[in-house]
Parts: sequence; C-alpha cells; structure tokens
Amino acid sequence: MRIREQLEERELEYLSPYATLSRNSKGRDREEPECDIRPVFQRDRDRILHCKAFRRMKQKTQVFLQPKGDHYRTRLTHTLEVSQNARTIAKALRLNEDLVEAIALGHDLGHPPFGHAGERALNMVFGFAHNKQSVRVVECIERQGAGLNLTWEVRDGILNHKTAGSPHTLEGQVLRLSDKIAYIHHDIDDAMRGGILTEEEIPKEIRNTLGNSGKRRLDTMVHDVIVHSMDRPKIKMSEEVSGAMADLRNFMFSHVYMNPNAKGEEDKAIQLVHQLYEYYIRHLELLPEQFLRAIELPGNCREQIVCDYIAGMTDNYAVKKYEEYFMPEAWTN
Repeated sequence: MRIREQLEERELEYLSPYATLSRNSKGRDREEPECDIRPVFQRDRDRILHCKAFRRMKQKTQVFLQPKGDHYRTRLTHTLEVSQNARTIAKALRLNEDLVEAIALGHDLGHPPFGHAGERALNMVFGFAHNKQSVRVVECIERQGAGLNLTWEVRDGILNHKTAGSPHTLEGQVLRLSDKIAYIHHDIDDAMRGGILTEEEIPKEIRNTLGNSGKRRLDTMVHDVIVHSMDRPKIKMSEEVSGAMADLRNFMFSHVYMNPNAKGEEDKAIQLVHQLYEYYIRHLELLPEQFLRAIELPGNCREQIVCDYIAGMTDNYAVKKYEEYFMPEAWTN
C-alpha cells in the first residue's frame, strides 16, 4: 500500500463523519495521476504555497497602506494567521486539516494592491471581487495561464470565504469564520500599535463577553467555535459570542476601517489604480505576453485581463509603474 493510501485510510479511521475525506474529493478540472505520497488536499496546499501569487502577498496591504514599521500585518501574515486559527479549529473537530489549510493559504491570492481600497477601485471600473479573483488566479492565471488545477473543494472554499458565502464543506465553513476571527484580532492589534485605538475604547459590554485583551478575545472566539460545532454538521458560534464579534466588527468599521487618520491615503490609492487601469486599457501592448495571449481566449475581454494584471501587482510594483507612466523623469544631457 502506498503512503498516500495509508494516509487516506487514517483519515477514514480518525476523522469526524462530517469531515471531507481526501479520497472522496470531487476531483480536478483536468485529470492527473495521483501522488504516491500526498493526498489530494495536501498537494493543493503545496501548490498554493509555492506559487508566485502567494509570495507577492508579502508586499500587499492588509489594512494600513505602506505603514512605517516592521510589525504591521501584510496580506501574507494575515493569511498565515487565518491558516493557524483554521487548523486549530479543524484539528479539534477532527476535520480535514490539509483541506482547511489549502483553502486558508489560497483565499486571498486574488487581493489587489492597497487592500480593500484597491478592490473598490477595480470594482468601480469592472466589477471586481477578490474572492472570485482568487479563483481566477488558481484556475487560469498561475503557471503562465495553465492554473494550479486544484480540487473542487479547495476552489469552493476560496470562492465562498466571504461573510455572505456558503461553503459546501465544513472545512470551508471553518475557514470563513477563521478569516473574520483573524482580521478582527490582528486589525485591533495593528490599530493599537498605530495609536488610533486603545483597549479602553472597545465597548465594555464587548470586552465583558470576549475578553479584555487580544489574547483573551482570540481564545474566546476559537474555543466558542469548537465547543458549539463539535460533532455537528455545521460550523457555528454561540449567539452570545457571535453577537459580540459582530458588534466588535461594527466597532472596527466605525473607529478604524473608516478612520480618516488610518485611511486618509486610500483616495490616492484608488486614483492610482484607476489611472493604471485606464492607461493599460489604452496601451494593451504594455501587458506581459501571458496577458496578451489571454485576451484572445474565449470568455475573456481586455477589461478582465487588465484587472487580472493590476490585481496581481504588489503595492510597491503598482507605485513603480505609476511613477514610470505618470511622473516626469529628470532631464540629462
């Protein structure tokens, strides 16, 4: 018996009846030989970890645009924190840890530069959503347009990770909650680091339910998910903790996400993305060869492909291209 088959047997013996078994995957769009060592979801996790889009997240905004400091979260560190939360929950519930980790590592691959400001900018010009873009990345952008050929379950979890999503696996449901838990937790930490929020400003009723520190709040939310989802066909929180988390999220929107001191540069980022978009629409010849070829494929249009290219940029690269196209250079003789 091959190592992969042994691992699949262990899943059958150990995992919850509600877990997604690797051997029961709905498969890939393109059939390919099985690995003799790794089950399908482990292979997906590895493909995501080694792809270019994953590495570029290290220079993409999470909340604060190009912060001056080494300890603020980026889109990559956010992804790693989501993954850790999700793996903790999945392990406790005896769900498929490889599947939940693969979804976690891939859920934000399509996020554009400058965080949600960049997403709003592209949505204004074309109708852009980062969860759908993440699926495009793994299906038809990575590997020079060949895609990563991931399993259906991983792509479903990536597509449905937003609050309004409806993942078809419990592992996808774990990821959807873990994403919110992670960004609420670390965005508070970053806001306090940046001096725009203090612990005492968080409403007392929220702190009474979730805890009086970041560590306690994270512990409360993760434990609550585990306790109320154990041996059940749905991932959920208690009404009390879920309500407090929603109140905390609303508090963050009013005090941090919409705070002019924290988000004052976002209008500039939106204008930068808009101008890049309009410039590339007029100068398609400046796109890399991979994207020029993609325009000719069925179902694509130039607007989509320009969005694909810009969404893949890091913050730094977007600024560099903007300066190249719109900023005058010093004249030398």
